[in-house]
Amino acid sequence: MKLFHVLKSQQFDRERLDYLCSLSTVVRKVAKSRAGSDFLRSRLSHRRAMLYFTQPSTRTFLSFLNACQILGIQTSEIRDPSTSSEYKGEDLKDALRTFSSYVDLIVMRTNREGVADRIADHLDATDRPIPVINAGSGKDQHPSQALLDVYTLHRSFQFKGGIDGKTIAMVGDLARGRTVRSLCYLMKNYEDVRLVFVSPHGFGMLPDLKEFLTKRSIAFEETDDLRDVLPRCDALYMTRVQDEHDVDDESHSFDADRFTLHYDDLARLREDAVIMHPLPRRQEIDRRIDGDSRAMYWRQARNGMWMRVAMIATIFDVAGEILDHAADVYTTSELRDVGP
Repeated sequence: MKLFHVLKSQQFDRERLDYLCSLSTVVRKVAKSRAGSDFLRSRLSHRRAMLYFTQPSTRTFLSFLNACQILGIQTSEIRDPSTSSEYKGEDLKDALRTFSSYVDLIVMRTNREGVADRIADHLDATDRPIPVINAGSGKDQHPSQALLDVYTLHRSFQFKGGIDGKTIAMVGDLARGRTVRSLCYLMKNYEDVRLVFVSPHGFGMLPDLKEFLTKRSIAFEETDDLRDVLPRCDALYMTRVQDEHDVDDESHSFDADRFTLHYDDLARLREDAVIMHPLPRRQEIDRRIDGDSRAMYWRQARNGMWMRVAMIATIFDVAGEILDHAADVYTTSELRDVGP
């Protein structure tokens, strides 16, 4: 299963998604033992990666950092724009081409749409092209988050018919939320999925994404009534207000409480539904809900590390070695039983 750049959700088909989900589960099983952990670290100990995160990040940064460490990859980082040569006015393409001389992989997060794509195209034209992973670009794309979200849905519904046929409600600031956009793009790979967009007026899903869904006959509806949606959704994807993109303090123009999941709301939610959130969370999920068996957002974050290990292992073509090792050590049923 070949993979080089990871730039946008649209590049993934069903076969690749199923493969990455299966590989993520295998990797987390192998990593549970010391011998398995040592094996994983020896796969890519000769590789180096740069984490170029000039947009603030904690979870995604640490998730990628630990994914690299699990595979033995040495890392370097830039996390503050003021420490980057961009601060001196250097063209970003020049800067990243220089960095590509030192490392074998660039993982980048920026506040500008399309930057990772342009850097990947630029490096492809050089004498040393290396993989680029988009770890978040402006309000547009966050493909590795979408992959971990699909993995979370995959694990949650693996004994309930899979993701096919499920109703997924996405709640909050959908106009500026790149995580929900990226997940929506992946829904082209599943059958009879229905999306419900729950958002305040003026913060709904943007027309380009709705056009994408319509062209692919993916059913969706829009509403501002969260309580009406709860009884009929299989997965509830909550998001925060993206007020870092505010121009005129517009995030305070609506009643946030109407788009908050309260503890009493759990009675309206199906017993086998799942509650997700890309984090960080503010007030949009009552903290008392954390102890409910349907709350998947902490597990979702952990799933992200394993999915990123699987993604990087596939990029560097060591996934087959990991699968062969696991087949020698574990039975098929043991590989399915990986715990939380």
